[in-house]
Amino acid sequence: MPRKPMPNQANRVTLPRAFSKLGICSRKQAEKLIVDGRVRVNKRVVNDVEAWVDMASDRIELDGQPLKAHAKVYLALNKPRGLVTTRDDPEGRNTVFDCLEGLDLPFVAPVGRLDKASEGLLLFTNDTQLAQRLLDPDKDVRKIYHVQVSGRPGEAEIARMTTGMEVDGQTLTAAAVRLLRAGEKNAWLEVELTEGKNRQIRRMLEAMGLECLRLVRVAIGDIALGDLAKGATRFLTDAEVQSLQRGAGLNAAGAKSSGTAARRKQR
Repeated sequence: MPRKPMPNQANRVTLPRAFSKLGICSRKQAEKLIVDGRVRVNKRVVNDVEAWVDMASDRIELDGQPLKAHAKVYLALNKPRGLVTTRDDPEGRNTVFDCLEGLDLPFVAPVGRLDKASEGLLLFTNDTQLAQRLLDPDKDVRKIYHVQVSGRPGEAEIARMTTGMEVDGQTLTAAAVRLLRAGEKNAWLEVELTEGKNRQIRRMLEAMGLECLRLVRVAIGDIALGDLAKGATRFLTDAEVQSLQRGAGLNAAGAKSSGTAARRKQR
C-alpha cells in the first residue's frame, strides 16, 4: 500500500486519520488497533500505521465490521480551573474528559486547548474539518477572554497589546482589548484574539510585568459561555453549529447537530 498520497485526491488520508475523521477514536488509539492486527483494508490485514487509504472507495474494517461515520456531535464545556486539556495525562492529573463521564458520546476531541490554570468555554466535536478551520488563524475566528490582572493597566499597556509585541521571538497581538472594571489592587480586561499562540495572553501580560490572576474564555465566534455552570456541558444548537461553520468558511446549509438526539438518549 503506498505511503504517499496521490495529488488532488482529497479523500486519501493515513489509516489512523481515517479512524479520527469518522469519529471512531483518536489517531493514537487507532495506531494501536492497527498494530494489533485488528484492522483490514479491502479484506487484507494492515499493520502499517503510515498506510494511506481512500475513504471514498476503500473498505476499512475493525474486527471484521466496516467502519461507519458517527453522527456529528458539537459540545460546549465550562472548563474548571485545574484540569488539563488532554484525553490521557501521563502524570495522572484530572482532565477535561472527566467532565464528559456519563454522557453517551462517540469519540470527540477538544477544539484547541485551555491550559491548566485557565477556565471557561471549551468546544468538543468529532467534526475534524470544522475543528481544523476554527483553529486556522487565517479564518479570523474570534475568541474572547475575561482576564483578571494585578494592578491597573493603563492606555499604554492596552495599546501595546493591540499593536503587537515581541515576546520570545514571536509577535503577539490581540485583536481588541478593553478595560471592563478596575479596583485598587486589580482589574478585569476583555481580550479578543483571532490567533491562538501558546499561552498568548499570559505571555503578553508577563512581558509587561502584569500578573494574570484569572483567565476565563467567554466566547468562541458567536458561541457564548453564558450561565453554563463550571464543569457542566451542553450540546450546541443547530443554529450555533451553522454559525461556527459560516465563521470558519464552511457551507452551513443543511447542517445538523446531533445534540437533540443525544439529549433524548440521556433522559
